[in-house]
Amino acid sequence: MVTRRCPCGLPETFDACCGRYLGPDGAAPPTAEALMRSRYTAFVRGDVGHLLRTWHPDTRPATLELDPAVRWRGLEVTDRVGGGLFDVEGVVEFRAHHRDGVQHERSRFSRDAGRWVYLDGVAR
Repeated sequence: MVTRRCPCGLPETFDACCGRYLGPDGAAPPTAEALMRSRYTAFVRGDVGHLLRTWHPDTRPATLELDPAVRWRGLEVTDRVGGGLFDVEGVVEFRAHHRDGVQHERSRFSRDAGRWVYLDGVAR
């Protein structure tokens, strides 16, 4: 049996890491960084449902289409501010590497009905 590491870059397996947050019955990520990592993993896996479910209702698009040609290769978290267990806001800066380059973003997260959601981000 082959055990695969989570695409988000942490040393855990997918099931022990981001896998527990994905899917309609997934658990709520406990921190803004955990949510950001699960969203990266959703991009890697093409899980549009998770991306839309974890997007703040005020900024969420009605639909989302992912480019199937993008091949994600790795994630680096470069900064985090707030976003902890007892916070209501958080910022996570990251570099998401793909075959054709890097997406560098500083993302804002907030709690909505007690769950972390992606609010918006600024490309760097």
